[in-house]
Amino acid sequence: MKRNFLLWLGVLAFALLPVFAQTPKATGKIHGHVTDPTGVTRTDGTVSLTIGDSHNYKFTFPLSSTGDYAGEATPGTYTVIFRAPDTPPGLIVDSIENVKIVAGQDVHQDVDMSRKAYVDKLPAEQQKQLEELRKRNAEALKSNAIIKSINADIITSNQDFKDADAARQTAKQALGASASREELDAKENEIKTAKFSEIETLMLKDTTARADVSALWAQLGQAQLGLARIKGDTSKYDEAEASYKKALEVEATAKKPNLQNQGAAHSGLGEIYARTGKVPEANAAYEEAAKINPAGAATYLTNEAALFVNAGNGDAAAAAADEAIKADPKLPLPYYLKGQGLIQKATVEPKTGKMILPEGCAEAYQQYLALAPTGQFVSDVKGILAEAAQVHSSAFGNDTGSKKKKGK
Repeated sequence: MKRNFLLWLGVLAFALLPVFAQTPKATGKIHGHVTDPTGVTRTDGTVSLTIGDSHNYKFTFPLSSTGDYAGEATPGTYTVIFRAPDTPPGLIVDSIENVKIVAGQDVHQDVDMSRKAYVDKLPAEQQKQLEELRKRNAEALKSNAIIKSINADIITSNQDFKDADAARQTAKQALGASASREELDAKENEIKTAKFSEIETLMLKDTTARADVSALWAQLGQAQLGLARIKGDTSKYDEAEASYKKALEVEATAKKPNLQNQGAAHSGLGEIYARTGKVPEANAAYEEAAKINPAGAATYLTNEAALFVNAGNGDAAAAAADEAIKADPKLPLPYYLKGQGLIQKATVEPKTGKMILPEGCAEAYQQYLALAPTGQFVSDVKGILAEAAQVHSSAFGNDTGSKKKKGK
């Protein structure tokens, strides 16, 4: 029997032969799966059973949404026929001969059009096209698998970052109320180290697989920076810097730049420079972050001010706080940080031994109290202002000691 295969989803002509129906006394079952020449599941069409070359299909089963078919038939030897919804009458797409249905048994018969016997009958040009399509499909499947894995890793890393942020509270719960500060610090660092290390491992793998995704480099930099904070390891700061710069390099060639990723990368670089004493570089990086992503400007600059306060650089802290205030005048924390930066230049009144605040310091603290009357630092600020008020009174001769002198 000679068949002419026109396309892998093409048609074949069959001679029409009469078939006389028989009344079965027993039945068997048949099931299978249908795939096209590229190995992709077919989800439409029908599978039929016929005897020999007959076009009189004795049994026909529709494909499910998963590409499967199933049904019952009387015992016998059949040709399994696959037809697409648009296959013309009298023609078929594919056929499998000598399939035996046995009473009481379930026969498994796939219609796999990627099999060599089917493909070899296609014209050479169609075989070439099919091979190219298979390669593209294989690449797409590989890419989809990588993307699926990366998405899972991102979910894990995001949770790890949250867990690292909550490490102090987790440490308190684990150690109990009797734990010392040293014990809490050690436990907190242990938790953070584990979380940042896991993120670093995941992102090193993912940036190798997809070096063109800036968000992966940014997360890698963030994890490496977290490890650098804990360990005080200069090499980790270098690694984090390289990762953030790679994120920006990818963004520079992106068709759709992500301003949030760029802002995070510049902000990360700013923190690295601030922690390593590179004040001009830190200022430039934070300014670039604020410029690129104005929506995050106040946050970036407030973080910069906090870093400089902790580093004991009062001038840099006050300057950064001023920039944060310009970005969002209603945000209370920058006023507190400005005060903390300026107070590092406070002097002591020789006679009373009390503190004299530098210009702008008291005003910054007072504005903090106005914006955050129940804020975290209210008690400390009120204490500073109360002491400063006594000093200023002495300076103008209005304190108790001055009054006593006048009475003499």
